[in-house]
Amino acid sequence: MSAPRRPPVASARNGPRYGLARVLSKRGVCSRSQAEQWVRAGRVAVGGRVVRDPEHPTAAGQGGITVDGQPIGEAARVYVMFNKPRGLVVSAADERGRATVYDALAAAGLPWLGPVGRLDKASEGLLLLSNDTVWAAGITEPATHVDKTYHVQADRIPDEGLLARLGEGILDQGERLAARKVALLRAGEKNAWLEIVLDEGRNRHIRRLLAAHGVGVLRLVRVAIGNLALGDLPKGQWRHLTTEEVLALRL
Repeated sequence: MSAPRRPPVASARNGPRYGLARVLSKRGVCSRSQAEQWVRAGRVAVGGRVVRDPEHPTAAGQGGITVDGQPIGEAARVYVMFNKPRGLVVSAADERGRATVYDALAAAGLPWLGPVGRLDKASEGLLLLSNDTVWAAGITEPATHVDKTYHVQADRIPDEGLLARLGEGILDQGERLAARKVALLRAGEKNAWLEIVLDEGRNRHIRRLLAAHGVGVLRLVRVAIGNLALGDLPKGQWRHLTTEEVLALRL
């Protein structure tokens, strides 16, 4: 278990001070957990001195930080959308040896990128990845209420009453689960496609919400985050976001 995160300390020189691992993460060179591993392994030095405490107070603009003797500055910011196929885990490594999104992107030649939010293993669609932690936090923080739009194949055809109840929400395991918007897209003989919009996301939010009403999920595809749509990006493929797309999601 990681040590409790210390709040930033004001500093007149080189900006506010954070734990060393957080400074590395904020520079976009690695994840927080990876930075903690590097520090504890003695691979990180500040001003020529090896530091093994991931929470060592360090100014955000501190110079002279090296990893394995190589200077670490600000990484160029990269913003990517990926059409995640079903069956991939959104994790840099999986203790059970399952395939991850990073396996799918291994040949892309991208720098370290962190996922902006999550999609569970059985879910598909739009996943953002970036090394800009401030930008990512603006999308994922519950207080920002960025809409996430999903197309969900349900194992039954809902009536108007059920659609209304999904919007009203439930209390499950101490968490309130509700949808900001629910609409019927199309229906077949035995199942239907719904469009569900969330403005905050709990773990397995949609699956738990539907299960509470006796509805199973056959497929779950995220098709948009804010105004950014997945569009016709093929499954398993990725592309860089345009400058306009990045700015549109910068909160």
